[in-house]
Amino acid sequence: MFCYQCEQTARGTGCVTRGVCGKSPEAADLQDVLVHAAKRLATRYANVPAAERPANLAPMLEDALFVTVTNVNFDTASILNKIREVVAAAGTAADVAVEAPEAALVSWSRDSMIDSRKASLGDDVTGLQELLLYGLKGMAAYAHHARQMHRTDPVVDAFTVEALAKLDAGVDTVDELLALNLKCGEVTINVLALLDAAHCDTYGKPTPTPVLMGHVPGKAILVSGHDMVDLQALLEQTEGKGINIYTHGEMLPAHGYPELKKFKHLAGHFGGAWMLQQREFPNFPGAILMTTNCLMQPFEDYEGRLFTRNLVAWPGIAHIDGRDFSAVIESALAAPGFTDTVKTGEHLVGFGHDAVLGAADKIIGAVKAGEIKHFAVIGGCDGSEGERSYYTDLGTTIPKDWVILTLGCGKYRLLGHDYGTVAGLPRLLDMGQCNDSFSAVKVALALADAFGCTVNELPLSIVLSWFEQKAVCVLLALLHLNVKNIRIGPRLPAFLTPAVLKVLVDTFGLKPVGDVDADLQAMANAA
Repeated sequence: MFCYQCEQTARGTGCVTRGVCGKSPEAADLQDVLVHAAKRLATRYANVPAAERPANLAPMLEDALFVTVTNVNFDTASILNKIREVVAAAGTAADVAVEAPEAALVSWSRDSMIDSRKASLGDDVTGLQELLLYGLKGMAAYAHHARQMHRTDPVVDAFTVEALAKLDAGVDTVDELLALNLKCGEVTINVLALLDAAHCDTYGKPTPTPVLMGHVPGKAILVSGHDMVDLQALLEQTEGKGINIYTHGEMLPAHGYPELKKFKHLAGHFGGAWMLQQREFPNFPGAILMTTNCLMQPFEDYEGRLFTRNLVAWPGIAHIDGRDFSAVIESALAAPGFTDTVKTGEHLVGFGHDAVLGAADKIIGAVKAGEIKHFAVIGGCDGSEGERSYYTDLGTTIPKDWVILTLGCGKYRLLGHDYGTVAGLPRLLDMGQCNDSFSAVKVALALADAFGCTVNELPLSIVLSWFEQKAVCVLLALLHLNVKNIRIGPRLPAFLTPAVLKVLVDTFGLKPVGDVDADLQAMANAA
């Protein structure tokens, strides 16, 4: 196998024996065949008018790409089923047998394909092709979430086909690939806006809400991942059954939505970011539902209480295809549940763009009066490396007259510290999931409009942590908006060459995170 699509890839260069994520070589190879089949399917319909394409084309391509996102699907049987579905739709263009697509691995494998492309096209072109593919994977994940709420965009569907077909054709010029990557960022804005509207229309606009970090006595179910539709269905099915529902990881922002927090048995939040689940899940005395990416290899002491949903899968773990959660409920009732109350604190969620912009006059006045000197967006993905303490150190070192905006599971590097208030506002504003990245974009654009300047002229610094492909498409979205001087870490992508990074540095001022004090001084000087 060869995989270097995530930030934690082995040795910073690529996983070749087994994925750091736990992905087996067999699963990795099958995922690569699935991507190949998706490209072939897109090629089949690239020149067919949109109105004449199959209705299931866009969701099929989305699902195929989302399955291959880091920490989603590790189950070879389900990946094979997805390959057969895509290959059957692609027909003879797929170059893979429907009956036995695994046979394609004999002559087609990820490492040989990358090696051959590097030899013929060079590292720069190969890296840009990978950047585009990973951006498409992230975009597909967000589009999948929106589609769960019956929200679609023909622009998104069309670009997915176009970009996959061009990758299949071997687009090989740096200029065209850079343009396609920025177009991916532009379309990602569409996807994020679509998802934002879907969440707000379905569950109401998030409002500032304190969340219990801990638990109370009673039977319990823990919900992790990102899917609010699954959470709502579970809340409805458990109402009146004496089971408390807890969020985990990226589900924490659910507590800010009016239509979700009205359920009294949405009791609190248990645990931290995704990479702590192997330490935390054994201590949760109930059932656990994983709704989307962020799954890690389950440990024996909780695998019997763990359930996966939709595209998420691990071999041998109970899987739920629809939204009948009766098996999860039965597991929770059979488990001991909590017998005591533990409160490690409270966290304030719900600062979506409506909540923040609702205080825009106050914020603008505070900036003009000198009470607020600067805004810092610190968020993105969390991960296990010690270098990620950079984000904690940065957050706790930032001056008291700066406002910190955070989102994604990167927020967990900032939790547990009292940041106080400034100008009557909390200094730490939690804007939601990585799925809610549009909130930060919308706030930045609105503030720039209010001050009559560009985003790059605002007293604003963006410091991102990345882990997987959804973070890649968000970065491309920011670059499309011509947002400059973004800091990213803890490491730069292994799939980008020094020459391509130089283009991004020269054009957009993209830079790696460095020393906290030096970075903070540079941000202050740029204000």
